[in-house]
Amino acid sequence: RYLERAGETARLMEINLLYLVEAEEDMSEEDKWRPLLQITSSEERYNEQYGDGGISTPRVLQFISAGRTNTSSIRTCLRLFRENARVARDRISKEMWETVNEIWMTFDDRLKGQLTAERACSIFVELRGQVARFNGLTSSTMMRGEAYSFYQLGGSFERADMTARTLDVKYHIILPDLSMVGSALDYYQWAALLKSLSGFEAFRRSYHSGFMPADVAEFVVLNRDFPRSIVFSIRRMGGALQTIGLEGKEATRTAFGNLAAMVDVPSQQIFDAGLHEYLQSLLARLTIFHQALVEEFFQ
Repeated sequence: RYLERAGETARLMEINLLYLVEAEEDMSEEDKWRPLLQITSSEERYNEQYGDGGISTPRVLQFISAGRTNTSSIRTCLRLFRENARVARDRISKEMWETVNEIWMTFDDRLKGQLTAERACSIFVELRGQVARFNGLTSSTMMRGEAYSFYQLGGSFERADMTARTLDVKYHIILPDLSMVGSALDYYQWAALLKSLSGFEAFRRSYHSGFMPADVAEFVVLNRDFPRSIVFSIRRMGGALQTIGLEGKEATRTAFGNLAAMVDVPSQQIFDAGLHEYLQSLLARLTIFHQALVEEFFQ
């Protein structure tokens, strides 16, 4: 989960730096960066650290990338990723452990000092590559079994959670201003959302009518073939749980059943109830599932 979170945060930061520069004249610096703080649940801690200093690019870059007081910063996630890998050293391959150490030492060093936008962007690109490399090594060297299934479960859980947060915050911000529909800013906002989920090209192949908000939401939530969609991640979680086994784990079984039921609905039902309300309910059920998992497997 920590590695997935670090990689997803790096992806969000990179896309924000690259694409929202196009909206420089239409959006304030605060408007460009507050969604990132909200998605990563860092806004409260950011305000505690900087007080009334406001939201600025240098501060957000530093806080989300390397902030030692930010429990969701990229550096913190990578440190905890290494610590947890060390605890599970007997369950992972030698190649995985070597890569864990290499990732931590490389980025602990690179995240020192003040980050400029240009320097940060290169770090985010490199980190995404390293996350993909680690996942590839894991897929090709780790024994299949309960440990591997927990690895899949954690990564898929984090991806579902991050995708839901990203869509909820971005959709909530982008949709209300109807005067911007069809504008250059509107295009870059929706493109940024899809690119932050690595779904831009896949979406364009699936939908040919432009960036309709309902189509984007349907694709991100319910497309069973898109690896970063919410339904894909939850179905992958279900496959991992089958291998792990849920005998005597009724709270986990029930919580996952309630979660899976949320992605087994037609898209119109989601929009009739309200996308924001749906995503908030989904995030709440993810939290309940996580709590059940912790209580029945790790305590």
